[in-house]
Amino acid sequence: MVMVPKMLLDLVSTRKVISFVGCGIQMYFFFFFGSSECFLLSMMAYDRFVAICNPLRYSVIMNRSLCVCMAIGSWMSGVPVSMLQTAWMMALSFCGPNSIDHFFCDGPPVLKLVTEDTTTYEMQALASTLLFIMFPFSLILVSYTRIIGTILRMSSATGRQKAFSTCSSHLIVVSLFYGTASLTYLRPKSSQSPKSKKLVSLSYTVITPMLNPIIYSLRNNEVKGAVKRTITRKVLKKLDVL
Repeated sequence: MVMVPKMLLDLVSTRKVISFVGCGIQMYFFFFFGSSECFLLSMMAYDRFVAICNPLRYSVIMNRSLCVCMAIGSWMSGVPVSMLQTAWMMALSFCGPNSIDHFFCDGPPVLKLVTEDTTTYEMQALASTLLFIMFPFSLILVSYTRIIGTILRMSSATGRQKAFSTCSSHLIVVSLFYGTASLTYLRPKSSQSPKSKKLVSLSYTVITPMLNPIIYSLRNNEVKGAVKRTITRKVLKKLDVL
């Protein structure tokens, strides 16, 4: 969401510009929050693994100190890659056009403006992307493999339903985040058009973060009750009109 304020300003402005320093700051925080989000999602998967696979030991394993360490570790994990990629990118030579074919300062569109060989940077960026996308995703995959195995061994249908309900919102967020991010950064360049890339980028930078509170809050019984009452009232009003 770090680029949303600038994007909203550009929508109402005829002069859509950003300074070199502003571009670097936007890029840094984009890399930082993106990397941190990957590890936060993996820590949340571990939390659900403990809750379902070791419910009697949950309060012992997921104690306050471990939760604090996991939260701090997830946030701090984004610092090295964001500092490295941003500082390296900003140190390259920009001597040609200064127009970015994107709605925020992402790595690939900014890299197109560089006038020197960027092979080394692109290799480093690809390695960082694979590390910060695939490593946390592997942890999520292992956690949910164990979770699914535990759910399938449950004899009670109610227990299986409750266990699945515990994971459903997190699974939706993981699918949205990793699905759109993979389409953007792990697809071959030749298969991407600028318009499609901007559309996919919009989904994981704006739409997915906007949907997260809604997805997680739908597990709350009061929220679900309010949504059902609202839908019921609208349906009844339409029936009255007819």
